[in-house]
Amino acid sequence: MSKKVIILGGGIGGLTFALELEKRGIPFTVYEAAPEYRPLGVGLNLLPHAVKSLAALGLLDDLMSRGVETREYQFYTRNGQLVHTDPRGRAAGYDIPQCSIHRGDLHQVLIDAVIDRAGPDAIVMNHKGLSVAQTKDEAIVHFVDGTTDEALPDVKGDVVVACDGVNSIVRKQFHPEEAVPRYEGTMNYRGTTKWKPFLTGATMIYMGTTETGKLILYPIRENIDGEGTQLINWVIEIQRPNAHLLRDWNKTSDINDFIEDFGMCNFDFLNIPELMRQAEHVFEYPMCDQETLPWWTKGRITLLGDAAHPMMPRGSNGAAQAIIDGEVLAELLKNDADWSQVLIEYENTRRETVGNIVHANRGIAPDAILRVVEERTGGKRFDDINEVIPQAERDEWQARYKKTAGFAPDQLRNT
Repeated sequence: MSKKVIILGGGIGGLTFALELEKRGIPFTVYEAAPEYRPLGVGLNLLPHAVKSLAALGLLDDLMSRGVETREYQFYTRNGQLVHTDPRGRAAGYDIPQCSIHRGDLHQVLIDAVIDRAGPDAIVMNHKGLSVAQTKDEAIVHFVDGTTDEALPDVKGDVVVACDGVNSIVRKQFHPEEAVPRYEGTMNYRGTTKWKPFLTGATMIYMGTTETGKLILYPIRENIDGEGTQLINWVIEIQRPNAHLLRDWNKTSDINDFIEDFGMCNFDFLNIPELMRQAEHVFEYPMCDQETLPWWTKGRITLLGDAAHPMMPRGSNGAAQAIIDGEVLAELLKNDADWSQVLIEYENTRRETVGNIVHANRGIAPDAILRVVEERTGGKRFDDINEVIPQAERDEWQARYKKTAGFAPDQLRNT
């Protein structure tokens, strides 16, 4: 095949899409704005449908050797009372695991795979996209140096796929009239801490609500010191109505901005405030998303991942949906057809589906069950959780989100 894909952006979406293209023998080049890759960020959780896609690319062993296999979610009130346990991954009967991993480790697995399979020239660094253009026969990206902003030679291909994230230059060019990001009014604080295993050593905890402070924490690296210590990823979400809207995953913060809200959260299974205080770095990110676009594709250029459907980092679905976008688009592109029409078919396949997930993350994300309990109890301790919210209702809450997000067991068996 002589046609070539230009991938704008070398993040998780861009690199997994590159591997999907390589698997099908489709030529590509990835252009990344950063002058070099650095292991930035904190942790993320790869849901079974995302892991299934990565496993099909031959990456499962590398992922699981670096990450932690998630066995269950446990949901707690702010008082430390257990509301619900939801088995996950293979512990829930899936034939594929759920994986918690440091974002930098996942990124490195993808980088190594692209270079190993497609060669070192497959990724071009220090190329920041400035704008896109096209003719009847080709798509064009205008670049500047990622360090100096000096103009670089244009790059041309048969199609351009913009994987350039929530601050996508292509999205802004296509939709200059788009409203500013929708801010939910809560800030997301993240950190990692070296800590001994808690509960099963493979449990993800959800605790509390955003009104008084919601916490998510889970291990993302095993035995980092030879003595069984794990690297624990933790996330705080708390109301901050007047916060900034800078969407930068690497913006640092101060633990004193939120630690007082969790001062009493010292339970027999985990001393949460002490765990937070021992974090080396803390980052902040506003809980923003954007409304579904009326279209992603213009001629030979389309959007993928966060550039197409930025969603709140809730429910572990941002990276997963970018990975699935790439798999769908690459499978369509393998046919030697009119690629402009293929891009439209890709958009028609994915746009409504991910739009539903964007909206689901606002109201029926897995942890929203804790708000139901808070409302029914008035924030007070309960004697029997089944008198507050029956088991069947709790199970249905989780099942509904899995189905909307595309990883219900029957959905994965049929793909």
